[in-house]
Amino acid sequence: MRSSVLIIGLAIAAPFIGTGCSKQISYSADVQPLLNEYCIKCHDGKGEGSEKSGLIMTSYANIMSGTKFGPVVVAGNSESSTLYRIISGKVSPKIDMPPTGPDSVAVGRGHALKQGNITTIQKWIDQGALNN
Repeated sequence: MRSSVLIIGLAIAAPFIGTGCSKQISYSADVQPLLNEYCIKCHDGKGEGSEKSGLIMTSYANIMSGTKFGPVVVAGNSESSTLYRIISGKVSPKIDMPPTGPDSVAVGRGHALKQGNITTIQKWIDQGALNN
């Protein structure tokens, strides 16, 4: 009897093991405000970032459309998403976004995302990059 209860308990818990039970990240409530604060200045459709890459960050549809070079978000996989790789510093320091460093290829300057903000975008992508 005791082992049956243990087996049933494990079966119920199994889908949640390793998920960390983290909260669902909302594009409209959590991600878009960060993009508005840190990215829109250059990626509004008219700025330097939009002109050079074609990336417009004013809406979910624009972000999911990517750049003239390809997609920037791979839903469910932040490590394969250019957006996450760039903001987390996993690419060349010359592609510093938002541009803060002296070696950045961008002329404009912004202020760096905090690690918590980067983690929010990473989780949103890993959770499927939903338009929620």
